[in-house]
Amino acid sequence: MARGNTKVGDIFSVKLDENRKKYFQYIGNDLIQLNSEVIRAFKRTYPIEAIPDLSDIVSDEVDFYAHCVIKFGIKMGLWEKVGNVSNIGKLDNILFREAGDYGYKQGEIPIKVSNDWYVWKINDTEFTQVGKIEGKNRHAYIGLIFNPYGVIELLKGNKYPVNYPDFE
Repeated sequence: MARGNTKVGDIFSVKLDENRKKYFQYIGNDLIQLNSEVIRAFKRTYPIEAIPDLSDIVSDEVDFYAHCVIKFGIKMGLWEKVGNVSNIGKLDNILFREAGDYGYKQGEIPIKVSNDWYVWKINDTEFTQVGKIEGKNRHAYIGLIFNPYGVIELLKGNKYPVNYPDFE
């Protein structure tokens, strides 16, 4: 997958609306999930005109981790690169989950709660089937590869995709 001019540590600004923006950082690639880029998105929302120090941005609390294709969001004008910071946090504790039965049951009824979950860490060699989500797996992030609009929905605090099953 072509990476263009992006490199690990790059920070991107995302306009949420006319008055607010948030930031995310490219922290690596996940071979087990189609070698997609992995980002960490930060909780703090800034006024659109703010120009925060990059070290302050990466010191903020992480809101979520996600897989995406960064260059698509750049090409679509949905985010822009604002700099690079080598501090990308610890990657070995990031846990992702994916429902094995995501979609619809017979009769087009959406699956609201799944008991068929898989979990993994970045660059694991395989997914681990866990069935019902329990214990530390309850803190796993959704491991789908999000389109740029999905990343924005997550930054706004919305559930995305809306029909993705929960674990309880």
